[in-house]
Amino acid sequence: MFENLTASAPLPSLNALRAFEAMARTGSATRAAAELNVTHSAVSRQVKALETQLGLRLFEGPRHALTLTEAGRGLLPGLTVAFDQIAAAVAEARGDGRDLNVAANASLAVKWLIPRLADFNRLYPQVRVHLVELAPHAVSRRGADVLLRLLDASRIDSLGALRVIPNAIGPVIAPALIRRDARMDVLNAPRLAPRTHLSAWKDWARLTDRRLPDAHERPVAHLHFALDGALAGWGAAVLPWALTAEAVADGRLLAPFGFARDEGAVAAIPGAGEMSKGRRQFLRWLADQGRAMPKAPDAT
Repeated sequence: MFENLTASAPLPSLNALRAFEAMARTGSATRAAAELNVTHSAVSRQVKALETQLGLRLFEGPRHALTLTEAGRGLLPGLTVAFDQIAAAVAEARGDGRDLNVAANASLAVKWLIPRLADFNRLYPQVRVHLVELAPHAVSRRGADVLLRLLDASRIDSLGALRVIPNAIGPVIAPALIRRDARMDVLNAPRLAPRTHLSAWKDWARLTDRRLPDAHERPVAHLHFALDGALAGWGAAVLPWALTAEAVADGRLLAPFGFARDEGAVAAIPGAGEMSKGRRQFLRWLADQGRAMPKAPDAT
């Protein structure tokens, strides 16, 4: 009596559909793997298996620059809505909206957000914050109520994000590396170059209309690695004011050129689903934290 309850053609596995949706939405198998907590190869295998089962190409182009096919573009929106609804339903079933899932870029989480979370817990002890890492270039993560990251102006507007801290960048250096002229020394010191922001020095030079002299580069993984390297006297780094404000204020770092404003900001992106009371409280708290930040020294 139950033979008609299932479709004649079996549905693809949820794992395969999730892998495709995450890869298509984030634009990268690497970012999808980070979101799903699996390996890059696992995502690729699942997507390949889905293409085989459907008999359709979902991605095309070279491996390092894949784009969605027409079939892939048609499949993505429905899956995104469906998985968002599943995530919202599970969150609702788990409790009363007091669990808050926050995804933040590693550097912002380690150097800005986590040191302040005790204040949020003091003000809103009933809200349980669950913090996860947001992949370097991702602007979405399944199940996240709030995403925190640096964004340029166009993406802030298109994503409906809340500006938390206006972005300003500048080169910083430890006092121990200053020989005679702080400006010359910061430009000629070894340059700490985070892989997530490889253009940081060029961006600052463009904003300030300066020509950079040749200098040795020291690659690091993230902005907070560059910050710690600068604090340790390993070199100079171009960093956002949000990460360096305290170290500049207490003299552990010098910013001889000040900080140049761009149009971006540390921004909070609301996740999918209903706006819970806990999410509204967290967004208001983030805005208050941003307003409490001291103003960056102007570029000189």
